[in-house]
Amino acid sequence: MIKGARVLAAGAVVAASVVLLQGSLASASPPGSAGGGGGHDDVLRFDVQFSPFDYTDLGEPGPSPADLIVFHDLLSRSGTEVGHEVGSCVVVDADGLASCTAVITLDAGGTIAYSLENAPPPRKVLAVTGGSGPFRSVGGDGVLVENGDGTGTLTLDLDLEDD
Repeated sequence: MIKGARVLAAGAVVAASVVLLQGSLASASPPGSAGGGGGHDDVLRFDVQFSPFDYTDLGEPGPSPADLIVFHDLLSRSGTEVGHEVGSCVVVDADGLASCTAVITLDAGGTIAYSLENAPPPRKVLAVTGGSGPFRSVGGDGVLVENGDGTGTLTLDLDLEDD
């Protein structure tokens, strides 16, 4: 017999994990031209408004391997929305530990992809794994900090190739 998916309300350990995972980005514009040699660094800082908690319980009742978390967060800078991020996490153990991937889309153009391990505490380190448009050759890392009130900050330290 196939188990049906059960969508749970935000709560308990998984809710805390999701809040930590979400809100990875806020807003930014594509990097300006830095001129020069083979590449340059750019730091993007965002305010994040996390989406409501969306958890699908696919395994044993409660947090368990194979459960899913999805999100669609808003990114802003100085109070102006500059983009959004969408992503998903697969829960890997009953403590709510999850493997997450996401894509940031900036209103000014381009996308940035990243991955992270989602678990407490509220400070998460992420790996920037690629992008499109002005970010097509991007790499780097970032830090997502969740404030515990549905908001957070995201800082990306990007390594970009000059064209």
